[in-house]
Amino acid sequence: MDADGSVAVCNNGTATIFTNEGTLTFVLNAILFDLDGTLVNTDILHFAIWQELLREQGKPIDRPFYNEYMVGHRNEAIVRDVLGHLSQEAGMNLANRKEALFRERGGQMKRLEGLNELLSWRSHHHLATAVVTNAPRDNAEMMLTALDLNHCFDTVVISDELPQGKPHPLPYQTALERLSIAAEGAIAFEDTPLGIRSAVGAGVVTIGMSTTHSPEVLQDAGAEFAIADFCSERLWQWLEAKVKS
Repeated sequence: MDADGSVAVCNNGTATIFTNEGTLTFVLNAILFDLDGTLVNTDILHFAIWQELLREQGKPIDRPFYNEYMVGHRNEAIVRDVLGHLSQEAGMNLANRKEALFRERGGQMKRLEGLNELLSWRSHHHLATAVVTNAPRDNAEMMLTALDLNHCFDTVVISDELPQGKPHPLPYQTALERLSIAAEGAIAFEDTPLGIRSAVGAGVVTIGMSTTHSPEVLQDAGAEFAIADFCSERLWQWLEAKVKS
């Protein structure tokens, strides 16, 4: 039994996880990843650029404001909720300027610690993978290129290209549909409450990445538990329980 009261029992490749919240039984077939703050910790750079641009607008922001209203949000939501002092066109122009600065300054990125090992483990167990992100496509492609991850995923879902983005379940539902995987056969990694609500809303068991929010905030949003990076011993014990025969 783990410290949180969970017990794992494995039979014929199916993992049954008994937790304080209930019982989960499924065969693991796919791993779904958010991008910003999950595959790479870009949060400091995003915050610094937004802080710089909004200071120019006479609208300084601090970290709590950024975490609540901007982290993980699509730009159209940021324009609506944060840049209301600007016209729609001016707001989108500012958001586009921010993304251009992010791409310009974000070339030197490093994968989150432990990601290499997780991707190797995924390959060994022949699991499908997807990236599901609220980032604009240009940003997503830049980050995946900088991280040398272009060919590591079976599909990349861009929320901006869908009718609804996170926290709506549609981005994760789209990933599952493209992979031909049932929600019960997938897990997701997410660093924001918005992303967690999206994945959980699609029926996907989700692990929080505490790169931008506290573990408590992530678990309150629906994460099974939270980890700082992919080196977590708890994560590896949890994963092995799902593929052990």
